Amino acid sequence: MNAAARQRIAAFLAQPVLSRLFAALNGEGEETRVVGGAIRNLLLGEPVSDIDLATTALPKETIRRGRAAGFKAVPTGIDHGTVTLVAKGASFEVTTLRQDVETDGRRAKVVFGRDFSADALRRDFTINALGLDRDGTVHDYCGGFDDLAIRRIRFIGDAATRIREDYLRILRFFRFHARYGVGEPDAEGIAACTAGRDGLAGLSRERVRAELLKLVVAPGAAATLQAMAGAGLVVPVIGGVPHLSRFAAVAQDRGEGVYPAFRLAALAVFVREDALRLRERLRLSNEEFDRVERVALALEGLGGRSGLPTIATSRHVAEKVGNDAAAAALVLLNASGQDAGGDVHNLIGALARTPPFLPTGKDVIGLGIPPGPRVGQVLEAARHGWIEAGCIAGLDEQMRFVRAAATAAD
Repeated sequence: MNAAARQRIAAFLAQPVLSRLFAALNGEGEETRVVGGAIRNLLLGEPVSDIDLATTALPKETIRRGRAAGFKAVPTGIDHGTVTLVAKGASFEVTTLRQDVETDGRRAKVVFGRDFSADALRRDFTINALGLDRDGTVHDYCGGFDDLAIRRIRFIGDAATRIREDYLRILRFFRFHARYGVGEPDAEGIAACTAGRDGLAGLSRERVRAELLKLVVAPGAAATLQAMAGAGLVVPVIGGVPHLSRFAAVAQDRGEGVYPAFRLAALAVFVREDALRLRERLRLSNEEFDRVERVALALEGLGGRSGLPTIATSRHVAEKVGNDAAAAALVLLNASGQDAGGDVHNLIGALARTPPFLPTGKDVIGLGIPPGPRVGQVLEAARHGWIEAGCIAGLDEQMRFVRAAATAAD
């Protein structure tokens, strides 16, 4: 471990609330360590978000000690030994050391123990099985430190056995490779995932969705999905043919604010039926489905041409699905090679500069059109003419199109 990593670990352990937690849970025969992703990220120099701990104390004792030290104790997973301790806006998942004694590929029955080594060896990947004690010692029982140094994602022990314990580990293997791995995925891991892929069908759709949406925004998502496809593991997840080259083109943008739903659309959507399939297959939230569906509708409205659509066509579509969805569809069409020398960035910029259409139903009624369906029809015709004319700004100018539409409706 280098000096920078030691400094990060020392600063991490010096946090007052974490020191207080260690003081509460350690002693009188009990020991607690930070485990999992926090140590991995500390060693890599990446931000630490969630802090999980493993303890020899039984859940009731964890609750007693936590409350005595002023923490709020929430039995978030008491059957599996997990208690969440909360103080000053910080939360810590504390889980009693355990072993899985029976699994069905989705859930496990556990027995509690006091062996940190046994607890580490039941985990999924070597880089997630590191432990950190109060004194700053990193404990490694399965070669996770060396794997982390070369950015290799490797199952602990026999890969097929780890997968049979929980088939979601197939997706987690690829998700962690896309996030932390370098080069080709571990060959033994790939082979075990391929052999166990039928087990994906028994997983809850919510769990699959959560892993997939994390995978598609990871830095190495494009290459990882290509490896997944080669192993026959993408179609069973999305239920359709993936657009891998299109996804690879848009995945080059690794800036802030990348929406998982847009990446999912890039991978799996071309028409609205694709969005409907994904909603059912992955149990997308309403917000996620709205984003994906609007992109699909925009693709239907803007695609099928030899080149990029005109600004007028793009604005007509944007009126129906929103500027964000129309812009996303233009990016995807461009990534698919439908550019014919056009400049998609200028087109998206022109969309963003489109002034608002200001006339309302009251303005139409003010011209003598009685309330009813004709009001909406006049507005729609006026908006269409306004877009075709280049989207002139200002209410007075836009009312010319309303008056023309009202006259045509008489």
